[in-house]
Amino acid sequence: MISRILIGIAIVGLGVLMVVKTPWFLSMVGRVYFAEKYLGGGGTRLFLKLLGVAIAVIGLIVITDLWDNFLAWMLAPLTGGR
Repeated sequence: MISRILIGIAIVGLGVLMVVKTPWFLSMVGRVYFAEKYLGGGGTRLFLKLLGVAIAVIGLIVITDLWDNFLAWMLAPLTGGR
């Protein structure tokens, strides 16, 4: 249980770091061409920020141990569930 919380906090920290330090991540990974094409000018920055928010949300899901519920909700249309 403690390890799950620590891993979740690390994942949330990575997501927050991606949102706060977007220029540093941009210099590390370079331009994402499909983001520039479909999100317009500055699309890579927006993509990295959205990715950071998604990573932070995944970290919160890990911390709260709602992973099974989240996957069941995401896969419900494929499995015929509610």
